[in-house]
Amino acid sequence: MMVHSVFVYLLSVCGVLPAALTAVIQTQQTVLAAVGEDAEFSCQLLEAKDVLQVTWQKVLPDVEQNVATYNKYFGQRVNAGFTDKVEFKYAGLQNCSIVIRNVMEQDEACYRCLFNTYPEGALTARTCLQVYELHEPVLDVRESNSPAEWVVSCSATGRPAPTVTLSVSQQHLNFSQWTVSVSNTNATFTVTTTAVLSGSRRNSTQVGCAARVLSAPQIEVIQVIPEVKHTSDDRDVDLTWIIVFSVVTCICVAVVAIILKNRKWHSETDDVA
Repeated sequence: MMVHSVFVYLLSVCGVLPAALTAVIQTQQTVLAAVGEDAEFSCQLLEAKDVLQVTWQKVLPDVEQNVATYNKYFGQRVNAGFTDKVEFKYAGLQNCSIVIRNVMEQDEACYRCLFNTYPEGALTARTCLQVYELHEPVLDVRESNSPAEWVVSCSATGRPAPTVTLSVSQQHLNFSQWTVSVSNTNATFTVTTTAVLSGSRRNSTQVGCAARVLSAPQIEVIQVIPEVKHTSDDRDVDLTWIIVFSVVTCICVAVVAIILKNRKWHSETDDVA
């Protein structure tokens, strides 16, 4: 048994392993992690087997790299090139998990766990790591040239291109929007959604912007647009119009009174004559 274990260990180091057999291994199909976060991978055998070694591999389209191994007799080992990146969270022959620290774009790949058993051979499963990037969205609210309209825009940068959604608390407002996506030199995308709000705002309006990448949790920012109130200038303008209207009305009444008085005077003169 010891000789066989050493033989399996040497094969795994050299990247040569027995043909994989079919078995039920509990693992995640996909692990989603943001740039800078840690990603955990775990595999568990659902049937008890005589496992000599568990091997973790990074599977790329053109190459397979041995990342780490846990051997029944030699313990755990992280291979050169991964010592600053990977560590065991739990080292076991039936249940084994590793953690990739501070994931970056180059860590995106599928990772295979191999349970090297005796006498069956290698039982395998794999999990694929998806690395995403998402920065907090920037929400901008400003008045347009029309006093009854507001322009709301929200921008979010991420990889892959994020989905940006605007929401408004007052549903009766007219709401027209459009979205523009720009590709950046660092492989990220900046998506900007802009909307024009028009209509009467009797109360404060809450505008929200949510940004999401893949199935990761969304990031949301909120801003409140105050209700429309008359300013002192508006009140001055209203008062001016009231005064003008009153003066014009008084003049019209005076003119009518003079005309009626003249008609009466002429009528009385004609009667005397």
